[in-house]
Amino acid sequence: MTTTEVGRSLPRLEARQKVTGHGNYTHNIKLPGMVHAKVFRSTVPHGRILSIDTSDAIALPGVTAVITGQDILKIIPEPYYGPAFHDQPILALDKVRYVGEPVAVVLAEDPRVAAEAAELIFADYEELPAVYDETEAMTSKAIVHDELKPAGTFPDLKHLIGRKDTNIALDFHLKRGDADAAFASAEHVYEHSFQTQQTMHTPFEPLISLAEPGDGRVTIYSASQSPSFARSEVARLLGWPENRVQVKVGHLGGGFGAKLYIKLEALVAALALLVRRPVRLSLSMEEQFYTITKHASTFHIKSAVDKDGRITARKCEVIWNGGAYADIGPRVTQKSGFTATGPYDIESADIDSYALYTNRPPAGALRGFGIPQLVWAYESHTDLIARDLGIDPVEFRRRNILRDGRPHVTGTIMKDAAIDAVLETLAKRMDWDAPFDHGSGTLKRGRGIAIGFKACVSPTTSVASVSVSADGSATLYLSTVDMGQGSDTAMSQIVAEVLAIRTEDVRVINPDTDITPYDMATLGSRSTFHMGNAVRKAAEHAREQLLEMAEKVGLPKKNTLNVPEIFRHAYGMQAGTVIGVGTYIPTYASPDKDGLSDNVTPFWMIGGTGVEVEVDTETGQIKLLKMVNAADMGNPLNPRIVETQLSGAAIMQLGFTVSEEMILDGGQVTNASLADYKIPGIRDIPPHIENHIVEAYTHDGPFGAKGVGESATFGVSPAVAEAIHDACGVRLTKLPMTAEVLYKALHGEQE
Repeated sequence: MTTTEVGRSLPRLEARQKVTGHGNYTHNIKLPGMVHAKVFRSTVPHGRILSIDTSDAIALPGVTAVITGQDILKIIPEPYYGPAFHDQPILALDKVRYVGEPVAVVLAEDPRVAAEAAELIFADYEELPAVYDETEAMTSKAIVHDELKPAGTFPDLKHLIGRKDTNIALDFHLKRGDADAAFASAEHVYEHSFQTQQTMHTPFEPLISLAEPGDGRVTIYSASQSPSFARSEVARLLGWPENRVQVKVGHLGGGFGAKLYIKLEALVAALALLVRRPVRLSLSMEEQFYTITKHASTFHIKSAVDKDGRITARKCEVIWNGGAYADIGPRVTQKSGFTATGPYDIESADIDSYALYTNRPPAGALRGFGIPQLVWAYESHTDLIARDLGIDPVEFRRRNILRDGRPHVTGTIMKDAAIDAVLETLAKRMDWDAPFDHGSGTLKRGRGIAIGFKACVSPTTSVASVSVSADGSATLYLSTVDMGQGSDTAMSQIVAEVLAIRTEDVRVINPDTDITPYDMATLGSRSTFHMGNAVRKAAEHAREQLLEMAEKVGLPKKNTLNVPEIFRHAYGMQAGTVIGVGTYIPTYASPDKDGLSDNVTPFWMIGGTGVEVEVDTETGQIKLLKMVNAADMGNPLNPRIVETQLSGAAIMQLGFTVSEEMILDGGQVTNASLADYKIPGIRDIPPHIENHIVEAYTHDGPFGAKGVGESATFGVSPAVAEAIHDACGVRLTKLPMTAEVLYKALHGEQE
């Protein structure tokens, strides 16, 4: 199919606004009569609240009000929220469950006064036993929540209602074939364990929300990835119809999952309604560490391998550290858990995946939605098997790769998943079959390749509308949030392609729940596929109406629409509007009692990375010399944006691989700043980075496209681990792989 707008590498439509400082970020909003909020937070990881003394804070000149959980109860009798469980209070009630949990809020016209007053609040607690480790939480007598409270949003969680005396928020199990029999007859059996650490999203625009009370309604301005969910959840909490809650979103300075579902929106709405003034709550970078994080995890994996080097069975146990509140952790546990066997053709499998409550800051969605933790383990495991068998690691993957037409362990037949092509692209670009110089002296070099895949979260709904004006320009209304990934531009290209106009002649309206139609959320690389299909349908609906108008006024049929001419003939002048509407909901079949389904995802994301590293065996310093990323995202709507998505995702995962880690001492985060929490800087980035778009086509995607924003996160960590092993003979099994950790391992001090 020949296209003109789809496939163009045009710059992002909003680029000029952003670089000139005219972008409409939530941080720039100022409302008349606005007060600033500062949060007083818990200093104990688990305890009953005995008292909260706010007298000194209230007495400070300039303080408007001090609000506690008891005040929230005056307007919201059940102030608990969450996408999977209604377990998180707007402000702590009765108990606190982690260090940093919001306990009270000070409001003042001057944010410095509010911050000073927050330090004058004192809370007294009866401390309770706490648990931090996900494995210990499985059997710990320290129970974080007395009772499980599924939200009702997801039907497969309903059986957990009322479950007590457990930290297991969700246990997901998949069983296919007879794994025990396969292990009993296997030529080789391999078993390993791997761990990942708790990390932070660190978007450079910290979380921010404002709320403005109205006459029987409330307007929320928020840096949110899910305005539709925020509206419905705030309305539920208040007991209002959704049309009395308006959520407006501008540009985001990054999100990566941190700004999903409810974060600050319920709190600012409640505060605004209590004091009847607009309220602004902007978190510091430090406060983000106490709000939402990435799951730490422990993964036990065991594989049976036959004499020909084929994996015949695999057992996986994944334990996710969800922190004090579930957020979307149960979805990570199931929706990512079932891919734990990896992108391999394995006949028999047993998977156990557990979401655990602990007394750490809550964990939720972070770019990859649990998949990078899984790929880290199963690809490291794969390399160790290949090494023991004496088989080249790329060749070992070739023997076991899951190809189109074959069933995944869930029973879903693979389609439009170019796993083999991604592997071969990496091998070619890494010049894998050529001799490799491993260095000499104290400087050793090594290389590694890893691949992974991800199923898209399903089922979900996206709705879009397209308004075509009489001059031929178009306006696109959608609630997908552009947080830097270029979705506004890609969606405009779809509209332009269908209507045969220039992409530059399409305007995108920022999400506003009073104006833009419903979208589940901007997450999990779903927007290109789900919203892209909805946008294409909306544009096609508008085009059908234009063709009908042309036919009615007797205009000859043409391949290219002359929209101004159609409107002039229909209305006698440049007047009128055509509105097209599109809705997309992919088909989906819920897993059965064994975790099996023949339709578990609408599409697969495929990505991999190859790296070359240099290791200083005297100091443990690791230097990345080369990084090659490859991904199957179907037919790219905008190739240049795709390439930047690949490099951005890989660099982000590189930070989680070699430097980033939240350090906790007794539940207290001790490095909650960019001075101590080390994200990659310009000197940490490999001097040579290649990004490759694998030639592929997704037949039910919009113009053959599918999501890509997470694909380059998959293979980075295990590829680096293998490259280190290849260089100096040391296999690290826990992230991050810092110079200190490698130094200790090289000198026999590995934990």
